[in-house]
Amino acid sequence: MDYLGVIIFAISYIGIALGRIPGFQLDRTGVALLGAMLMILTATIEIDTAIMAIDYSTLILLFGLMILSAQFRLGGFYSLIALKSAQTFNKAQSFMGMLILISASLSAVLSNDVICLALSPVVIEISRKRGWKPLPFLLALAASSNIGSAATLIGNPQNMYIAQRASLDFADFMLWCLPPVLLSLVILFYWAIRENLTDDTLQTDAPPIEESSSLSLERGAPYNPYETQKGIVVLLAMVTLFFTSVPREITILGIASILLMSRTLASRRFLAYVDWSLLILFIALFILIEGFQATGGLDAAYQWLADRNVDLYAPLTFSMISIVLSNLVSNVPAVMLLMAKMPEGIVSLQYLLSITSTLAGNLILIGSIANLIVAEQASKDGISFSFKNHFTWTAPIAIVSIVLAYLWWLLMITWTS
Repeated sequence: MDYLGVIIFAISYIGIALGRIPGFQLDRTGVALLGAMLMILTATIEIDTAIMAIDYSTLILLFGLMILSAQFRLGGFYSLIALKSAQTFNKAQSFMGMLILISASLSAVLSNDVICLALSPVVIEISRKRGWKPLPFLLALAASSNIGSAATLIGNPQNMYIAQRASLDFADFMLWCLPPVLLSLVILFYWAIRENLTDDTLQTDAPPIEESSSLSLERGAPYNPYETQKGIVVLLAMVTLFFTSVPREITILGIASILLMSRTLASRRFLAYVDWSLLILFIALFILIEGFQATGGLDAAYQWLADRNVDLYAPLTFSMISIVLSNLVSNVPAVMLLMAKMPEGIVSLQYLLSITSTLAGNLILIGSIANLIVAEQASKDGISFSFKNHFTWTAPIAIVSIVLAYLWWLLMITWTS
């Protein structure tokens, strides 16, 4: 076994879990990137092997969806839909319900990370202008985006990775994952409004706005009907093509090409909204895991489990490991590690991995990148989005939704066997 490579991998994953390496100005992406570079520099893997380890189809899918999301941001769609919801539903409870619905629906087709990034500042501004504390709405935004993203194979980065690696069908994926997602959203709605939206949680010193028509936004791009309608048409075309035999990466490249050939929006504006950090994180993780396999460390870990009669691919065991690992290092690195040596042909476990790792993101703050995005946006506005606040609010929802997902999975196994 190459112990130096194992040490590099272990330190990298610990750094990813912590979000930093003490004493250095490195975030999660920086830690993963440094680890990947060290894998090559120490000759744990050759540079050609590292390049071959990168799953370009997943990166293409991620990139294309970021371009599509940029179209909606530049067209002012996200700001408009949040503003119209606040103007129409000017009571805290009704706005909370609409926010959950919007966040979950958009996350299912445009990825939860970009939805949280786009909606967080708008939700903060609306809450404050209404005289409400923003925190309950931000917690609902993070929780509903995680749940909604579990419904489709394009809802979040880990789903995209699993779907591309396992060649999962778009419609089949929804059949396996959408029903528990819908049930979980109903429970989230009840939990948010009945248990966590009281006078105490909403009390603030900000003066409320009584007239819905007086509400306006300073944040976000101005609404552009043409660009928004263009984005909606392209989105519908993309989803339709995903139900066909056309390769998803070809579909998304075509969609991105159409959007970039704009006569009104400069390409640099699109590219400014691409999450390059997330793409680099994926590249680094591909190389890190390939390096870990090259060291013999992954084989040793599997053998250690086998010696103790632990069947990693027993459904309940596999679910628990994915949940725990997702909350230790975040769900994207966890899924990539668990998929590294998964045998071919066990498609049902891939659906199980997808939905449990995604719903596990609501358990603790670092379980999902979407949570961290909302927390970062909140901190910029002086809002305490703490580990404790998040756990108290979302952990019960996470537990119930995971149980529902597992029961539905068992039912699907019965139906399809």
